[in-house]
Amino acid sequence: MQLTIRVRPRLAALAVLLLVAFIAVTARTALAATPLTVAQAIATQNGTSQTVTGYVVGEPVATTTVNRSNFTGDLAIALADSASETGTTKMLYVQLTTEWRAAGGLKTNPSRLATKITVTGTLTAYFSHAGQKSPTAITSGTPDPDPTTTTPPPTSTTTSPTDAYYANALGKSGAALRSSLHSIIKTQTVLTYDQVWDALKDTDQDPNNANNVIEIYSGRSIAKSDNGGGVDQWNREHVWAKSHGDFGTANGPGTDVHHLRPEDVTVNSDRGNLDFDNGGAAVNQCSDCWRDGDSFEPRDAVKGDVARMILYMAIRYEGDDGWPNLEPNNSVANGTAPYIGKLTVLKAWSAGDPPDAFEKRRNQVIYDTWQHNRNPFVDHPEWISSIWP
Repeated sequence: MQLTIRVRPRLAALAVLLLVAFIAVTARTALAATPLTVAQAIATQNGTSQTVTGYVVGEPVATTTVNRSNFTGDLAIALADSASETGTTKMLYVQLTTEWRAAGGLKTNPSRLATKITVTGTLTAYFSHAGQKSPTAITSGTPDPDPTTTTPPPTSTTTSPTDAYYANALGKSGAALRSSLHSIIKTQTVLTYDQVWDALKDTDQDPNNANNVIEIYSGRSIAKSDNGGGVDQWNREHVWAKSHGDFGTANGPGTDVHHLRPEDVTVNSDRGNLDFDNGGAAVNQCSDCWRDGDSFEPRDAVKGDVARMILYMAIRYEGDDGWPNLEPNNSVANGTAPYIGKLTVLKAWSAGDPPDAFEKRRNQVIYDTWQHNRNPFVDHPEWISSIWP
């Protein structure tokens, strides 16, 4: 005998609907649990709504142009899988619609640079570039369990590795930012002038030859052991000339390795105590450095480094701890006064030559091993225009 079971049509339809709903919820939960990387989002420009996690690396202003400082607006941010990424082909351009601009844009919130965020939105071209438009959620850390839920934009984030160090400065600008940074970075271990030799052999080590250091102006790789005062040796260059404020080699500004660098003895002598500006004649043994009677121009690859070292000194040494009050100005004839120029040129150099891997490593080594303070303008070059508009 054959047994026949009949299922009512309405019950069958209900079962199908429940199954579809279960699959949809499961798929949505899986999506929320595993946001895309930026690389995956770039490869998935299909108009679907997806959740992406990455680091804020700049402000897109054109198809192949992203500002990493001197931000001009709050209309968009660029995300990458690495906080130090500079290649635009590895970035996702994220549109910031009106409700997200005040809290998410870099012009208003420059401290968001290098922070890690999660965005839910439509993966589609923006600025004729791989992008994400019409965001419905922007959060720090892990994404919202339901990516269709609109989460209010955060007022601040603290996901950058250095945010804890700069906690009292984040969100500030102008004089308030300057005061906070001074209070933060003046807490340091003060080295002796003899200790500077060992520090520079560590901070300026050639990444391709652990036995050498890189000279800042000439760019030459030279044996760590070949240091001293002889011709073709390297010695300790005070980027903020030690006569500008007359602090010499005194423990403190005279031994602060945030502005002391290895340099060829002859080139160091040619630079002397000149201020910084563009132009002049080529320097002996440094054909891509220039000098005239009152100024020195370093090679292009370290112009930003020089600027950020000078501006560090101005924030670190404010005259409240027995050392001179150092300050950049727009003169190139400062003599022994505690000033150095030209500020407008230094700002342009910093904008044109953002921190590279060598400079960032140097800042970290000084913090970890030697002075235990940081150069804030290596970590946040955008703060320069806030303090010196």
